[in-house]
Amino acid sequence: MEAPKLVIDHLNKNFNVDGKSVNILNDINLNINEGEFVAIVGHSGCGKSTLLKIIAGLLDYDDGNVTLDSRRISKPDIDRGMVFQEHRLFPWLTIKENLAIGLDKLDNKNKEEIISEHLKLVKLEGFENVYPHQLSGGMSQRAAIARALVNAPKVLLLDEPFGALDALTKIMLQEEILKIWEKEKTTMIMVTHDIEEAVYLADRIVVMSARPGKIKEVVKVDLGRVRDRGSADFAKIKKRILSHFFEDKSPTLEYTI
Repeated sequence: MEAPKLVIDHLNKNFNVDGKSVNILNDINLNINEGEFVAIVGHSGCGKSTLLKIIAGLLDYDDGNVTLDSRRISKPDIDRGMVFQEHRLFPWLTIKENLAIGLDKLDNKNKEEIISEHLKLVKLEGFENVYPHQLSGGMSQRAAIARALVNAPKVLLLDEPFGALDALTKIMLQEEILKIWEKEKTTMIMVTHDIEEAVYLADRIVVMSARPGKIKEVVKVDLGRVRDRGSADFAKIKKRILSHFFEDKSPTLEYTI
């Protein structure tokens, strides 16, 4: 088997809440191979987004180690792109200008080619010169995905990227992200509250406990890549994952992590 590209080893993370140290992530161990699509699910407040931000280098951690290609992650880098629930495009810049932000070191010809290629990848050709407020929610998220991919990151981190969209747009973008994943071969790690979305998209699903967040099970999704949401096998995996949620008690202290 190919050596893991991303290794999370005995990771612990605490937050200070009202003067008290609260354990958010407890002894997280996970290996993610190159090109995998991994989904992370769990109760609200269990540390899913915190884990994603640690991988992105946006948060530090208390114990353990996180490495990509054997290099310790301690800060953001272009080898990791991130897409949030809100598109976070700069409203005063056009879509083309938003994508160009991370390409300053390239000459104009190469920059134009990369931007054009990625707008085509997310089906936004012809929208180069419009502003974010002129796009629909789904189109804005596609632009955010393109912006995260322009630097050809090894890992794309997706933090509830479709959570704020209507059901039909969400399904359409799930199809789009799969096409991008299959074409680009980028390792993808997605946090989601949508169990069906996780089963539809992921190779493996990491199920986390209620706070403090621990990995309860890593479920391998052996359904091939043409997945029928209405099939008995699909429903069986959904039921297996949902069973973990009913075993756990929801956390009583609520804050965003």
